[in-house]
This record gives sequence, structure tokens and C-alpha cells, in this order.
Amino acid sequence: MRIALATGNPGKAAEIAAVLAQIEGLELLPRPEDLPEPEEDGASLRENARIKAEAVMAATGEAAVADDTGLEVVALGGAPGLYTARYAGPGATFDDNISRLLSELDGVADRRARWRTVALVTLPGGDEIVGEGTCDGTITEARRGSRGFGYDPVFVPDGGDGRTFAELAPEEKNAVSHRGRAFRDLAARLASRAG
Repeated sequence: MRIALATGNPGKAAEIAAVLAQIEGLELLPRPEDLPEPEEDGASLRENARIKAEAVMAATGEAAVADDTGLEVVALGGAPGLYTARYAGPGATFDDNISRLLSELDGVADRRARWRTVALVTLPGGDEIVGEGTCDGTITEARRGSRGFGYDPVFVPDGGDGRTFAELAPEEKNAVSHRGRAFRDLAARLASRAG
């Protein structure tokens, strides 16, 4: 089975590949470099994942895998949620998004948050396979760590030793993260289908 990656983010691609590469007979193909990003205008994480996967499938003719992830902060009523990647506006960088989040939580005691990921494979012919994963934790008051990407420097997963995602080694993060859980769920569903 050949599946094209819908993400061009090298950090995310590595996390996905670390899980899906364990499926026997699965070949992951890179996202076409010249393919523009589709507009993520879905009303849910699943719809946005589908939009991204279908764009890559249309461009490559191969099955495609995509995910969409939202950070839901309790004190912000579940924001940024669907707008996590563009929380500070169109074209925002990871640093811009973190700065806005920390600013909005300045002085807020309840810093609980949950990551939610939907991972989806679209297959030629219209079928799709979906996996989901969550990770509860808290938002720090300042950035810590230099690994990972996105909001990793400000998110501490529950049940750990107090380190942020950006302070964890990649294999430690994958073991507990929302994306790791979603792609392990997806991998199990793909493996059972292939079997």
C-alpha cells in the first residue's frame, strides 16, 4: 500500500512516519513540493483533515494521509480549537501563536488544556479510515525547551514529570502525544484492513 503525506511540516511528517512505517508493506510518499496548501474551511477537525488528504490524493492519484489538530484551552472556552494553526491571524508563525496564547492566559490560574487530533486516510474510490487521539495537560507561563514545533514549548502533558513537549525526546513525545495516539489508532485500523 502506498500513501502520500499531506503535510509539508518536517516535524509532523517525522512523527507520522515513526508510527505508520511500522505497518508491513506500507510505503509513505512525500507531499508534492509544488502543491499549494488547500483552504482549511471545514467545520471540524475531521473535515479539515479530509480537505487536506483529498487535495493530495487528487494531485498524486495515491491514497493520502492527513491530520488536523486543535488545542482546546479551558479558560478560553475551548479556543483556539479549529483555529490553532492560525490563532494569531493568517500567516502567523508558531511563535506568533504562542505569544497570543500566553498573552491571553496572563494572570489566569486555570491553565488546563487538551490537544485533539483526527488522523485520516482517503482511498481512491472514496473510502476513508479515521483515527483519533487526545492529550490532556496544562499551558506553562513561559516557553521551555527547544525540540518539536508549534505549541510544544508551552504544553505540559498530564502524567509526566513536568516537562513540556519541547523538552521531551521525540520518542517520549510520540508515546503520550495526541498525534501519536491518533496515528497509532489509525495504524491499527489500516493494519486490520490490510490483513
